[in-house]
Amino acid sequence: MTAVPLIDLADQRGVDHVARAIDRACRHTGFLLVTGHGADADTIAAGWAATRAFFDRPLAEKMTAAMPYPGYPYGYSPVKGETLAASLGAARPADLKETFSFGPSEFRRLDHRPADDAEAFVFSANPWPLGGDDFRRAVRAYYREMSALARRIMRFFARGLGLPDEHFERFVDAEASALRLLNYPDLAEEPAPGQLRAGEHSDYGSLTILMQEDAPGGLEVLGSDGAWHAVPAVADTFVINIGDLMQRWTNDAWRSTLHRVAVPPKSATGATRRQSIAFFHQPNWDAEIACIETCLASGALPKYAPVGSGAYLAAKFRSTVAKA
Repeated sequence: MTAVPLIDLADQRGVDHVARAIDRACRHTGFLLVTGHGADADTIAAGWAATRAFFDRPLAEKMTAAMPYPGYPYGYSPVKGETLAASLGAARPADLKETFSFGPSEFRRLDHRPADDAEAFVFSANPWPLGGDDFRRAVRAYYREMSALARRIMRFFARGLGLPDEHFERFVDAEASALRLLNYPDLAEEPAPGQLRAGEHSDYGSLTILMQEDAPGGLEVLGSDGAWHAVPAVADTFVINIGDLMQRWTNDAWRSTLHRVAVPPKSATGATRRQSIAFFHQPNWDAEIACIETCLASGALPKYAPVGSGAYLAAKFRSTVAKA
């Protein structure tokens, strides 16, 4: 297993040096840590504090923003409301986490009737908790900050793949991204066999930007050696990993790596609560994801047929709904 590298996006050796380092990381681990990211520190701190305050609210208050029905993409989901391993077809106990998610309709309203089920799904309305105006403002600002960072990273991606810096712009100028706030509470009971805080899965879109705290039972990635390896929580950095659509775009040159959130070991003492915020960068709902020309050898055929961004996202998300 190659260690998850730390890459400075503002490295004085220049853009080409950074792009090459990112390319190596995406080929070998699919994960990297970034510093020099330029995200506004006050906006990040406010989003983090608002997330903590939301999850500290009584369950009844959080449930005022509950997902309206199983399989809905946005809103609040209580502990054991999702089974991420199901996205891979695996039968596992429900995850020991609670979440709040919202999507692009917060920023871009459709001016037409949805063209298909995928578009309607991606642009579903976002439930918000009662009395949550400050919360809404803080996490909206966090979303915008992550959106700007994601587009910057996509330019590094393009250069690392031997493409013009602006190559991906036309695929993400009306992005279908979502922000997910996650809380892994202190364990109140012994987990069921095979139960995790978040089951093994790969992410679905182009890239994910994760902020995590250093707490027992954290993020782990599956290495080429078949073992699970912890991803360190480093101050003032974000964890970046590529998703399934980027792997398809690159014809498997880059890896959408399986990862999970582990249950704290029995030896862990004190509080084991853990919080994170994940920005799931998703190409435009109607973007066609097809093999990039620089990732296809002469005379070879792409490994994947083209797929729609929105249709892929909708199918994956609906597969994770926890079964009673």
